[in-house]
Amino acid sequence: MERIPKNFSDRLRPIASTSARLFVISLFCLSSLLCLPGETAGQDVDKPRLRVGEKLSYNISFGKFTDAGNAELFVASRGKLGLTDAIEIRSRVKTVDLVSAAFMLLDESRTVYAAPDTGLPLYVSKISQVGAIPREMVSNYLTVPTSNFDLITLLYRVRETGGIGTFPFLENDRLYSAVFTAGPPVRIKTDAGEFETITSSVQSEFLTSNGVRDLKINFATDESRIPVMFRFMTARGEFKAILSSFTLPDSDVAPLPTPVPTPPMPATPKPTPTPLVYVENRPLLPELGFVIGETLDFRVTNAGVPAGVITLSAVERQKYKEKDSLLLTATVTRVEPGNPTLRLGDSYRAQVDPDTLTPTWAEAKFLSNLAGLKQNITFDRSTGAIAFGGARSVDGPVGTHSLLSLIYAIRSFNLKPSRDVSSPVNDTRVAVFWETKPYIFTLRPSNAEEITVNGDKMSAQLISIKTEDPTLDAMGLKVWLSTEGRVPVRFSAGTYVAELIPRAANAVK
Repeated sequence: MERIPKNFSDRLRPIASTSARLFVISLFCLSSLLCLPGETAGQDVDKPRLRVGEKLSYNISFGKFTDAGNAELFVASRGKLGLTDAIEIRSRVKTVDLVSAAFMLLDESRTVYAAPDTGLPLYVSKISQVGAIPREMVSNYLTVPTSNFDLITLLYRVRETGGIGTFPFLENDRLYSAVFTAGPPVRIKTDAGEFETITSSVQSEFLTSNGVRDLKINFATDESRIPVMFRFMTARGEFKAILSSFTLPDSDVAPLPTPVPTPPMPATPKPTPTPLVYVENRPLLPELGFVIGETLDFRVTNAGVPAGVITLSAVERQKYKEKDSLLLTATVTRVEPGNPTLRLGDSYRAQVDPDTLTPTWAEAKFLSNLAGLKQNITFDRSTGAIAFGGARSVDGPVGTHSLLSLIYAIRSFNLKPSRDVSSPVNDTRVAVFWETKPYIFTLRPSNAEEITVNGDKMSAQLISIKTEDPTLDAMGLKVWLSTEGRVPVRFSAGTYVAELIPRAANAVK
C-alpha cells in the first residue's frame, strides 16, 4: 500500500484504502459528546448565559390537571458577594394543593449566587415550605470553590451546549452526573408564543432515585436557547412544565454591578479546611457503564481475512497536568503475517475527564503504512480550540471528543430506538475530531437483535453512524452494543470488521 498522502481529500479518494484507515482510526478513537446542533465551529459557546433581567415563568400540568402548579427562574442581579463578583439567580416551584395531595407536594425557593465567568455556584440557599416550619439548606463554596453545578446552574450551563453533554452536579450533598442527548428540531406552541426547539433527553441516577423517567427538555434553537418545555413520566402519570411568559434583557451585557446582600455568615470563623488528599483510581460514575481496568480484545478481519487484535483499555485514573484524568488506550496486541494495516506498537491514547469523558489530549502512533496519520492533539475544554500537527489549530464545539473517547462515551448515551423509523426523534448528534477538523456524527439506534460474535450468540443493539461526508458514509460505519452491560461487541467500516473476543470476566485484568 502506498504511503498516505498528506492532503486529506487525497486520502479519502479510494474507498477501499480509506476503509482501512478510518476503521483503524475509529477503533483507535470514535469520539464526541457535546455537539451543538445548528451552530458552527468557533462560536462562543462557553460564555455562561446568565443575563441579568431574564425571567422565565412556567405552568405545570400533571395528567388531567392542567393547572397543577407553577415555576419561575429569574436572573435577579449582579454585584459583590463579599469580595467575589457574583450573579444572583432565584427560582421557585410550587404545586397546588389538589396535586400535592394526589401525588407530591412541592414548594421550594432557591437562591443561587453564581460566578459570572464559569457559571458555577458560589453560594446556594434552598428553602422548603413543606411542613409546619420552613427548612433552609445552605451550601457555601466561597472558601473552597466547587467544580460541580447545582440543579439551577446546571440548567444554564446546558443551554450553552445546545442541550447536549455530560455534567457533574451536587444535590443533597451527593454527587451525580447528568447525560443530555438531543434529537431533531420540534416546533412548540405555548402561551408565550411559538418556538423552534430541539428535544434533549436526560439520564441521571438522580432522576431514577426520585422515580422520574423519560425526562425531556425542549430548548429554543434561537440565540436565547430558552428551555420552553420540561416533561417527564412518573409511576402516577406525566408532568409537564410549559413556558407561559418570559422577559429577556436587550443584550447579554449585564448592567453595572449593584450591591448584592451578602448572605449571613457565621459569627465565629470556621477553620480553613485541610485540602483533600488526591486519591488515584477512584471509581468512575456508574452512569458511564465501565470501570477502571476494563480490558476488551477485538479480533480484526479485512474481507474475512484475519488482520490482528486490538485491545481497548481504561488504564488508570491519575493526575495529568495537575488535573484529575482518565487514561484510555487502544493498542495493537497481535498481527497476522502479511497484514499491511496493523503493526505491533500501533496505538492511540487519550487523557479524558473522568466524569464527562471529554478529552484534553490524544496521541496517535502508527508504525505501519498508516504512519502518515501520526499526530498529537490537544483539546481546550474551556474554549473549544483544538491544536494538532504542531502549530495548526481549529475551533470546535466545546467538549469535542477524540474518536477513542466516543467508543467509551457512547455507552452512557440514551440510545432508545424511535418508534417511527421515518421520524428518528432519538438520533444522537456528536462532534468528532477527525484528521483536521471536527465533524458532526449522527448516531441512529436500532432495536436489539440476536447476533453471533466470534461464535457466541448474544443480544446487541446496532448503532449506525452518519457523518455527512459522502466518502465516509459510503463505508457504512456501525457499532453494536450488547444489551447486557452496553459493551461494544462489534465495529465495522467498509471491508473491516472487529469483533469482541470473549474472555472470562472480560473487564478487569
